[in-house]
Amino acid sequence: MADDTLRIERSTKTLRTLALERMRDAIMGFHFQPGERLVERPLCDQLGVSRSVVREVLRQLETEGLVQMIPGHGPAVARPDLSRTDEIYELRALMEGIAARACALTATEDQIAALERALDVLLTAWASTNPIEVMRATTKFYEVLFDAADKRIAWEIVQGLNVRINQLRSMTIASENRRDAAIAEMTDIMNAIKSRNGDEAEAAARRHVEQAWRIAQQTLRNS
Repeated sequence: MADDTLRIERSTKTLRTLALERMRDAIMGFHFQPGERLVERPLCDQLGVSRSVVREVLRQLETEGLVQMIPGHGPAVARPDLSRTDEIYELRALMEGIAARACALTATEDQIAALERALDVLLTAWASTNPIEVMRATTKFYEVLFDAADKRIAWEIVQGLNVRINQLRSMTIASENRRDAAIAEMTDIMNAIKSRNGDEAEAAARRHVEQAWRIAQQTLRNS
């Protein structure tokens, strides 16, 4: 009997786009494990799309770094590279710290209120224990933060890394006891911004990334 958990419904989006979103979420949510082979025929059945669509989706996921081609075996879920992971977190700490500082110093009251609303959505997502919702809400929080900080070029760079960032974020979200610590860290960032304390906002943003970095390193070494 076919597994229908990935099956997509018809909508205004193309089948390729829907299948890509569904597969990306499935990898982020560990429906497919790192290193697991991705066989075309079962994916066609699960998604309810043609083999050509599945091939296009796998090629796109390969360019995003979520899928890798293994000689003699075909596509599989990519295992994060620890050396590249370090670089991603270094960039995150730098850019998120700069954005948090600028937001604290220059954002309008309306922008800070919008950031608070984005944080409320993120806290609700954490309470739901749905990792995909947490990742989406986290991405939205940072989009609002970078916009309020007027760091649009920096956000474009972060967006280019977001798929890989979310792959790593999905691992830290799933780690034991991460929820309470992450909520406290994000609240510290928000409080520093509301207090207009640029130094503390930057420091809090960097602490949050550094803690996630440590968890990701431990998870990757143990996998």
